[in-house]
Amino acid sequence: MKLCPYCAQPNREGVLFCEECGQPFIGPQAILATSQLIHEEQGGLRGRVTWGTARFDRQAVVVVRIRDVREPLTLVPKDEIVLGRSDAHSHIVPDVDMAPFGAAEQGVSRRHAAIRRGEDTLTLVDLGSTNGTHLNGQRLIPHQPRVLRDGDEIRLGKLVCHIFFKEWPAHTESQ
Repeated sequence: MKLCPYCAQPNREGVLFCEECGQPFIGPQAILATSQLIHEEQGGLRGRVTWGTARFDRQAVVVVRIRDVREPLTLVPKDEIVLGRSDAHSHIVPDVDMAPFGAAEQGVSRRHAAIRRGEDTLTLVDLGSTNGTHLNGQRLIPHQPRVLRDGDEIRLGKLVCHIFFKEWPAHTESQ
């Protein structure tokens, strides 16, 4: 386990950002000096890299970090979670409303994409959105599911988010 130097949250080995506060562990914004990070990582990473895993445990939640938004969203996955935006002229209300994060200005559709739960994985599906859904820079073909991995970047129109898997001992329904 790696402790975040900013919030002291324990994190899994190999993650690039704190799963709690989003503090980067590498790069110019990292609090630790590069030499400290390299020294700390050398012993623990050989053969144990877990970031990027597609495995999503039953007791896990999804942490969505939206670019330029301080507080992350925590989602307890169900069979399908629709990502999109609400507006005053439509009765469509997605499970995760991105409207407070400038979704309309950034091209997010009312029913933009969905996160679907499988046996031990999550998939991301574009729901035929106007401005497209991108997974790690690749545009998704509408209605064709792609496996989500811990640390993936998704883009709904121009709204950029990072997805993290986090173990959660007791589920409480939240957004």
